[in-house]
Amino acid sequence: MQPIADLDLPRLPLQAAALAEDPFPYFAAARQEHPWLARWEYGPIVTQYDAVRELIRMEPAKLRTPYEQFAVAMEAEDTNWGRFQRCQMLAYNGQPHQRLRQILAPAFTPRQANLHRPLMRAVIRELLDEWVPKGAFDFEAFAARFPVTVFFNLVGADPALLPGISSSLEAMGLSVSLEKKLMPRILQAFDHLDGFVQALMAERRAGRRHDQEPDLLDVLLDAQDAGGMTEREMADLLIFLFTAGFDTSKNVLTLAMYELLKRPEMYARCAEDLAFSRKVIEETMRFHSVTTVPRLVTADIEFRGVLLPKDTTLWFPWAVLGRDAGAVEHADTFDPDREQKNPHMGFALGPHICLGQFVARAQLEEGLHLLAQRIRNPRSPGPVGWRPFPGVWGITGLPIEFEPAP
Repeated sequence: MQPIADLDLPRLPLQAAALAEDPFPYFAAARQEHPWLARWEYGPIVTQYDAVRELIRMEPAKLRTPYEQFAVAMEAEDTNWGRFQRCQMLAYNGQPHQRLRQILAPAFTPRQANLHRPLMRAVIRELLDEWVPKGAFDFEAFAARFPVTVFFNLVGADPALLPGISSSLEAMGLSVSLEKKLMPRILQAFDHLDGFVQALMAERRAGRRHDQEPDLLDVLLDAQDAGGMTEREMADLLIFLFTAGFDTSKNVLTLAMYELLKRPEMYARCAEDLAFSRKVIEETMRFHSVTTVPRLVTADIEFRGVLLPKDTTLWFPWAVLGRDAGAVEHADTFDPDREQKNPHMGFALGPHICLGQFVARAQLEEGLHLLAQRIRNPRSPGPVGWRPFPGVWGITGLPIEFEPAP
């Protein structure tokens, strides 16, 4: 059994701009040097699809989420954001994590997600009415408005506050990129979001609301009143839900458009067929997922002849695992009609699998379907930018031009 520290592993420059633009050749080359392990500045990274699936099954017995390490790496342990990294839902493990999931689970079932589809369609139509007459815009900016507007409606928040909140959510999405230069912007964004959710809770408790229909915020406040959460946990949970529901949906929708710009026949099918739009979203999440996450080894693991000692931080790059040619046939071919024999891991796996995945899938499917009906012959004059790869990856800035549909 060889300790991982003794292995001569390939090094991946995860924070390099060139890798962010196209990470897949880097990971493929790393697998040629070692079949399932590489290294980067913050520890070993598991590069193989099957290895990640096997290892994540060891959570929580031998793995846990170490989100407190982000605050240490960013030298921000004593900030409000640093406290949040230690106390947010993803940072909880075992029973504390299960307690919060059980509170939220009834509101995020497939049935509940489908009940929200009329709202999702109404939101995307309203946004299209506003943006389509322009004939050209930054698609990433447009995509950023969609999921957060849906969530504003789900919790009864004042839509007038949305522009400022979107900016703060964008900054929070960069908070796990481990780039210290971003900390002033991240700290300001967190304080803004914290003040926003505290005011939202206070207004609801005072009986002030924008819609008289019961909503997700009512469910959460009832759970808190029943002793399920403290006031601070409630605020942190709302911040988490806003940020989690923003980045993944926005980035996946933008990446879907990025791929469809090169495949106009597929784009046209999306306008005609909601089921095909669903396939495109699933294939986008295989082809380009958006997150890389850490797990801390809590007891020695002997795996494939390698000793992973206690206190090792492993990184799982959900973002690229769907392009592992050892797990997926013709992995570099974008094919929505493929049989998904090895499903993508875009919503993660294990105890921390994304609770909002059914809501995200529903809004992405509905959004793409209606977009393709209203935006015809889209093309991009460029340039396209890319977010840092660690953390939440994706496109930053996707200019498009098109013919508006009548």
